[in-house]
Amino acid sequence: MAQTSVRVRPRAIVFLGLVVVTLLLAASNVIAQEQLSAATVPKVQFNELGREAPNGPAIEPNSPPASSNDRLLFALPNFMTVDSTRKLQPLTAPQKFKLVARSTFDPVDFPLYGLRAGLIQAQDRPSSYGQGLSGYGKRYALTFADCTVENFMAGAVLPSLLHQDPRYYRMAHGLKRLRFRYAMSRIFITRTDSGAEQFNYSEIVGSAVAASISAYSYHPQEDHSFGGVASTWGSQLAFHSFTLVMREFWPDIRRTVFHAQQ
Repeated sequence: MAQTSVRVRPRAIVFLGLVVVTLLLAASNVIAQEQLSAATVPKVQFNELGREAPNGPAIEPNSPPASSNDRLLFALPNFMTVDSTRKLQPLTAPQKFKLVARSTFDPVDFPLYGLRAGLIQAQDRPSSYGQGLSGYGKRYALTFADCTVENFMAGAVLPSLLHQDPRYYRMAHGLKRLRFRYAMSRIFITRTDSGAEQFNYSEIVGSAVAASISAYSYHPQEDHSFGGVASTWGSQLAFHSFTLVMREFWPDIRRTVFHAQQ
């Protein structure tokens, strides 16, 4: 009887293992933190703007949290940017998912996915998709899926598991070089739901997990490599670093260049 050989991809196994281990560690951390918070964290009241209200009219902490309706360049969703001077109530897990969904599925995003698909078609990546309308359609679907997986993994899934706040808190005041440095540092540093600073596991690990899932699930065979995943991960972090700087300085640009107030 002829034996059938099965080719196992070691790198695929490594990445899938990392995904499983990361989620298990995160889940255990969530259970421990929830047990601790249930016993030790006092209830805090917030007003209608999401600020702590020790003396004024208050509402329960499960009311809708404050978020932004701002748009970069008057078009691009900037809903997850808030002022660092505001003490906002923490987002619940469902609220994090809703906020990410609002940013990911905004109508303005879909033409941007088309632009990114056109750029990778011009680079003929992945080459197996070919050219023409068929190739462009495949690249559009690929771009949309990549952005969706990455946004939810780094902005909702891991922030919910690790109790980290996915919003960007603008420094807003001070020397521009200090604000630039602050914005760039937010790739590596974020706030927890309790307001403390912590290493940004959601961004760094979440982007890596998202790139791995995308590469080894629906990307073509030519993208199934460590180099391909590392390239995607690095590109995502670089793009997010740029957007953080834009989110920090956009109100300044709007006032100076367009003479518009928030």
